[in-house]
Amino acid sequence: MAQKKKVRLSDIADKLGISTVTVSKALSDKEGVGDELRLQIKEIAQSLGYKTKSAFSGTSGAAFRSTGNIGILIPSRFFSPNVSYYWHIFNILSTELMNRGYYSIMELLSDDDEKNCLLPRMLNDKKVDGLIILGQTNDRYLEELNNVYSSFILFDFYSAKLPFDSVSNDNYFCSYLMTNYVISQGHKKIRFVGNFGATTSISDRFMGFQKAMLENHIACPAEEIIDDRDEHGNFITLKLPAGKNMPTAFVCNCDETAAKLINELEEKGYKVPEDISVTGFDNYLPQQNSPVELTTVYIKPEDSTKIAADLIINKITGQPYIKGRHLVSGSLVIRDSVKSL
Repeated sequence: MAQKKKVRLSDIADKLGISTVTVSKALSDKEGVGDELRLQIKEIAQSLGYKTKSAFSGTSGAAFRSTGNIGILIPSRFFSPNVSYYWHIFNILSTELMNRGYYSIMELLSDDDEKNCLLPRMLNDKKVDGLIILGQTNDRYLEELNNVYSSFILFDFYSAKLPFDSVSNDNYFCSYLMTNYVISQGHKKIRFVGNFGATTSISDRFMGFQKAMLENHIACPAEEIIDDRDEHGNFITLKLPAGKNMPTAFVCNCDETAAKLINELEEKGYKVPEDISVTGFDNYLPQQNSPVELTTVYIKPEDSTKIAADLIINKITGQPYIKGRHLVSGSLVIRDSVKSL
């Protein structure tokens, strides 16, 4: 006997010409749906044989009641005291989810909780329908999470070992474009600033840097990388070369690091870009104290947050979606921090 096709929220929505969000609200008795339409939705769901899901995928238990919330889990080390790119992304992502009928709940993941593989409280308390992990977490934590809860996606990073659904920037190609631009301005002594092993974003940006250098027959030994953070992602003091080893240009993995580098160079008596050129990545530096406008990479946050919002909602509501890694590209923003030699 052929296996009966699983009924999805989208099947119910198509019958009435409404959104899956409306169907989800009606079946979970949330506000925002009229009584007559709610009754219609429930009758069609029953006639189609729709079955509710359990709160934790892969486990059995009481029927799942939608909360209308999406959790956003951010490792606490990505929240710096002065500038937080992830706080900026969280706000844009929350707006995208709100536009689709969902509220956001943010929770910070401490280093200890990640090390001990403790589930976020919002999952234990069943406060959310799905989870977006914003910022790099280790594979062991993701594996332990996936053992009990699979309704999550990764945002701004991916796992090289595990095939989780993710949305990330095209860091490799954008860094390649930036490095090629620096080289086109006559620079050959160029150093990359960023810890290769800290995040997948930084490693991809270094690989793009390395590709451009190698294609232009310029040496780029790995030992010349200047770390801006430790392996856990915590920022550290930059150890800059001196004398003859000082390059004419630095390609930094992010704008925050570029701003710190410019300030340190100025303290040592170098002027940017007159003496040394510097580039960033992200086009986000709200509290910039640098005397020069930074040449950087801009990947529009709304482009990636829209994909992430659609991806997690399709996943939790049972709609078809493209599994795996989703890449979002961007462009160069040429300003004043790179000098043509």
